[in-house]
Amino acid sequence: MKLVAIGRLKSGPERELFDRYAGRIRPALTVTELLPSKGSVQEQKRRDAGALLAACPENAFVVALDEGGKTHGSLQFATLLSRWQETGRPLHFLIGGAEGLDGSVIQRADAVISLGAMTWPHMLVRVMIAEQIFRAQAINSNHPYHKDTRPD
Repeated sequence: MKLVAIGRLKSGPERELFDRYAGRIRPALTVTELLPSKGSVQEQKRRDAGALLAACPENAFVVALDEGGKTHGSLQFATLLSRWQETGRPLHFLIGGAEGLDGSVIQRADAVISLGAMTWPHMLVRVMIAEQIFRAQAINSNHPYHKDTRPD
């Protein structure tokens, strides 16, 4: 499983939290960081898209993280993650740059998901997706990490 992201996550609390969750994921979640592009907004998105897609093998199951994607609860995401892994294709989660993802990435993606309607800094998106992947694996293995209760 791979996370491909535009930009670099520097050392600090966000990096520590990401590493904590990513270290619990099996198979390991590896990270490919790509340099952000320069130029107009459209040029940045186009160049970033080329780099993101080039980091994915042709047979990859690509999950684009985009605010326009579908939102899922943790239980739904766990089911999806299991289905995606059962395809046998290498699973790649893509995070765009500051300007978002180009339409070519959305078109190539096998799934487009959103972590909610709010805008999140890219460094936190990494933490959130790593935690949700870990949570999904915990759900799928009946590990008690996920609490499926809500107050009355």
